Amino acid sequence: MNNMTRRAFLKASGIGMAILGTGGLSSFAAGTKGRRVVVIGGGWGGATAAKYVRLADPSIEVTLLDPNKQFISCPFSNLVLSGVESIKRLTIRYDSLRKHGMRIRHEAATAIEPDKKRVRVGNDYLEYDRLVVSPGIDFQWDQVEGLEAAKDKVLHAWKAGPQTVELAKQLQAIPDGGVFVLAVPLAAFRCPPGPYERACQVAWYLKNKKPRSKLIVLDANKDIVSKGGLFKAAWKDYPNLEYRPASKVEKIDTSDREVTTEIGDKVKYDVINLIPPQRAGAIAVQADLVGADKRWCEVDHVTYESVKHKNIHVVGDSTIGLPVPKSGNVANAMGKICAVAVAHLLNDKEVPPMPPGNTCYSWVNDKEAIAVVNSYKIENRKVVQIEQKLTPHKSVAVAQNSLAWRTSIWNDILG
Repeated sequence: MNNMTRRAFLKASGIGMAILGTGGLSSFAAGTKGRRVVVIGGGWGGATAAKYVRLADPSIEVTLLDPNKQFISCPFSNLVLSGVESIKRLTIRYDSLRKHGMRIRHEAATAIEPDKKRVRVGNDYLEYDRLVVSPGIDFQWDQVEGLEAAKDKVLHAWKAGPQTVELAKQLQAIPDGGVFVLAVPLAAFRCPPGPYERACQVAWYLKNKKPRSKLIVLDANKDIVSKGGLFKAAWKDYPNLEYRPASKVEKIDTSDREVTTEIGDKVKYDVINLIPPQRAGAIAVQADLVGADKRWCEVDHVTYESVKHKNIHVVGDSTIGLPVPKSGNVANAMGKICAVAVAHLLNDKEVPPMPPGNTCYSWVNDKEAIAVVNSYKIENRKVVQIEQKLTPHKSVAVAQNSLAWRTSIWNDILG
């Protein structure tokens, strides 16, 4: 898969024929100057959308807004904790995107004004004809008593970057015989198998480096959210891992180094990794793109246009209502589908129905991984799952496939 061409990758993603069927990625180019697309967020969904709008119609003016000067991949960041991977290898500059002719501004969008079709960036305004919002996730600090006051000390490491590196240092510094507590929020959250992959990496590290230490997983959910059977099989290698389902953390006391669960258990820790409950990124909340749950954004399944505001599309982890996980691969697929939809809509063409796809790998030690593949179709303008396939067991081959996959998809997003 390393050497897969863009055409082959699009076909493999299940959306290539719709793009290629336009007669070429630049088939809309003639006589279409002056249309403006602004993309907020340069992650797996946003960067993909910005690139593919330009590929679909190079005459469309595209501006990508992201305050970060480098892309850091959340997928594979759990491996940084165990020392299997480095944050440097997960970090990619945005330079290659510029060759597609878009503008990239490393600034944050501070407000969206849907009625005026413009985005505020500091003291400046960017007007748009279509807006793509890919804001990722933010945290609901107030859902855990004591967390908001302690959020600078209690690491989530659920956005890859400095916190990932710092949590790795805390894990390395834990005393042999210490207790590492990993708190998992109620679904829905970014990357459903992510906490359980993290548990594998922490348990593997402790088993090999701090054999008298223990990992306690406090899961707010009644069971493992994703790949449950495969994770439970992998955990048989980790007698140092204690999994407690239905153990939602409701309070943290950093002075006593203790968390309290909703069932009244008090758990002491030496290192705490508390992943808070999540919602769509702040800009989506500000723009009233979230639904009645005040957490996630509902979108049209074919165009990814917000059900609340015309001309605004939402992709990635901040969406809800589709039977797809909040994964990097899904965000990438959404970005491409949304880009094609935007190009068609700006050219007054009917948007072809294109289902997303999903492949998700989870490493269970330093050399082996498991995976899931989800296939979907569009039925009555809704995304419907066709099938789900899991690898039968952990293997080195699956881990190696994941490395080839990430090379290809990173190039698809940023190349």
